Amino acid sequence: MNRYRVQPGSKVALKDWSPDDVDGHDETDAKDRLEGLNKRLEELQEVLFAQAKHKMLVVLQAMDTGGKDGVIRRVFDGVNPLGVKVASFKKPTPEELAHDYLWRVHRHTPASGELVIFNRSHYEDVLVVRVHELAPKEQWQKRYEQITHFEKLLAEEGTTIIKFFLHISKEEQKERLQARLDDPDKRWKFAVGDLDERDMWDSYMAAFEEALSKTSTDSAPWYIVPANRKWFRDLVVSEVLVETLESLGLEYPEPTEDLDNVTIK
Repeated sequence: MNRYRVQPGSKVALKDWSPDDVDGHDETDAKDRLEGLNKRLEELQEVLFAQAKHKMLVVLQAMDTGGKDGVIRRVFDGVNPLGVKVASFKKPTPEELAHDYLWRVHRHTPASGELVIFNRSHYEDVLVVRVHELAPKEQWQKRYEQITHFEKLLAEEGTTIIKFFLHISKEEQKERLQARLDDPDKRWKFAVGDLDERDMWDSYMAAFEEALSKTSTDSAPWYIVPANRKWFRDLVVSEVLVETLESLGLEYPEPTEDLDNVTIK
């Protein structure tokens, strides 16, 4: 999966990353592979929780309909809810606005043994804030370096960080928005304001490109995931997660007491 990893210091042009890419995979075979990965992820996450030594942070960013919720439902299906948390970051509250922009984020970072998923994240402050001009350029420009230092702090304190940009095309987004509008059971997901965001597509692409270029590091890498095909999106995310967890050398902890002679009557 390294082909989807943004190398530190590289300049990202999203036109060079096809959202239709499936890397030669067949949907049926990929789904079989995904089933095995899901079981392996369950096993690894269980050990992560039991060992209570490592921490993992997964960041999901995408345009509207990009599939953040779908990844959480499918990829993390079956994991132990005791050790997995999801944090969603929407419009800041008055209390959050009264603090620095990372304040509300830091409170949700994982504790030992936890796997935390950010559905949107601190990157909204160089995406939405930039596109909607909610802060002057000289303010949000500083945030790339601040975010990099923040993630470096987390990594040095034992957090493994993986960041996924779920990359869909504008045409695919149109189809997904139309599907929401046409399906009575999905209309609750549709908001007219989504169309205003869609009108700013090019501005968002420029914002994502700069964020991906400036904040992908060895300790907090970005992966640009081709996401027009949901099954391949889930496969890439699952492969990266399992490979990363396996690299940690996770082990169940030894019992704190001698249990060899324990008899349950």
